[in-house]
Amino acid sequence: MANYQVHESAIVDAGAQIGEGSRIWHFVHVCSQAKIGKGVSLGQNVFVGNRVEIGDNCKIQNNVSVYDNVYLEDDVFCGPSMVFTNVYNPRSQIERKAEYRDTRVRRGATLGANCTIVCGVTIGECAFVGAGALVNKDVPDYALVVGVPARHIGWMSEFGEQLDLPLAGDAETQCPRSGDIYRLSQGRVVKVTEA
Repeated sequence: MANYQVHESAIVDAGAQIGEGSRIWHFVHVCSQAKIGKGVSLGQNVFVGNRVEIGDNCKIQNNVSVYDNVYLEDDVFCGPSMVFTNVYNPRSQIERKAEYRDTRVRRGATLGANCTIVCGVTIGECAFVGAGALVNKDVPDYALVVGVPARHIGWMSEFGEQLDLPLAGDAETQCPRSGDIYRLSQGRVVKVTEA
């Protein structure tokens, strides 16, 4: 007996690996070679391709298609109707399945509602992509990016709060909600202590 929940309208192809405690809601389709971790929530009308890996505790909201060559680490949030791609220059009349580009979303990242992630990029750990943004290049760890195309406007804590740090230079600050300390140095942010 499955140790995860599947709505009766969902289709889970034989062979899919699904972790304990995951929830698969209305009209979801999970392909046979997909690997889904523990405690994952797949909202209504989600599609998960074959060459996809989804880590533990990910939340994928309604109307998201996770196509082949997309890899999500643990604790990733995909907002409603956000978009992944896997072909950089698609044409209907040209077969490009051998040209899929990998997209990697690191632990704890948030992808806001209706954002678009162009294939071949890496979204850094605990990065935050604003709603409606178009990401066409790598996003650093803890970075906040917004707009079309997405531009770096700030830094975010693991708690999901904007940090009082400049975009460049050397500085240190505290998350206003958790009290954790973050340090900016050489263009990178790291968490240095927990409250």
